[in-house]
Amino acid sequence: MDQTDRPYRSVLYIPGSKDRALDKARGLPVDAIIFDLEDAVTPEAKVEARATLKAALDQGGYGGRAKIIRINGLDTEWGAGDVAALKDCDVDAFLLPKVNSVADINALSDLLGNGKAIWAMMETPLGILNALEVAAHPQLTGFVAGTNDLAKELNCRARADRLPMMMALQQILLAARAHNVIAIDGVYNQYKDEEGLKLECDQGRDLGYDGKTLIHPAQVAVTNAAFAPSEAEIDLARRQIAALEEVEATGQGVAVVDGKIVENLHVETAKKLLAKAEAIAALGE
Repeated sequence: MDQTDRPYRSVLYIPGSKDRALDKARGLPVDAIIFDLEDAVTPEAKVEARATLKAALDQGGYGGRAKIIRINGLDTEWGAGDVAALKDCDVDAFLLPKVNSVADINALSDLLGNGKAIWAMMETPLGILNALEVAAHPQLTGFVAGTNDLAKELNCRARADRLPMMMALQQILLAARAHNVIAIDGVYNQYKDEEGLKLECDQGRDLGYDGKTLIHPAQVAVTNAAFAPSEAEIDLARRQIAALEEVEATGQGVAVVDGKIVENLHVETAKKLLAKAEAIAALGE
């Protein structure tokens, strides 16, 4: 399946250094896993974590979930070693933290040397300003909003409506959509606060994000529901398609559903929504 066609509702960070977490992830109902060698691994465990993660990936068992490795930054003492140790693993992409420009993507591409897909953490002011050129790189297939680091860099206050972050979130999304790149929203830190999580998921979905990064399995159910097409949306999509097909077959009148005119652009969106629902169902199976 092409990366841009598969579901990415829930994207869970899993420490690459912990056997138990790596094993548990095989049974979690997430759409994608980020095997993390950066923030989730202490400095003294980073080298050993490579072997731990490689053994888990070689064992397999992660089903249809997208598998992404977040390496350490290439400006650290571990980044290049992460790539060398894991570049041949069966994963869907490598995630590079703190991307500032397309030069960072080029550097990772050179180290990989195999044309494998690259994702970028968008978490610095310079990275946000250069999002369009980063998204245009031929190996770049995914953006992850690094909202914690970005908030630190911006010196903005945390608000439930994320207003101080809104321009950056939309800049990421605009660049992603311009180049057919997956866009994943940042984490919600209060993992026991389901109501707050749902509000932030709904906001991310309303903006147009494909899914959300998660820090705890307890967040999966709320996120999967928020980023999946609802039954009402599925029903509307089917009726829109049927209405336009009927008008086209007869060559008469205008397609109308629920008092609103249905045009080709609405049907195109409807078909994408139904395809997403089918992909989610297939992943569940």
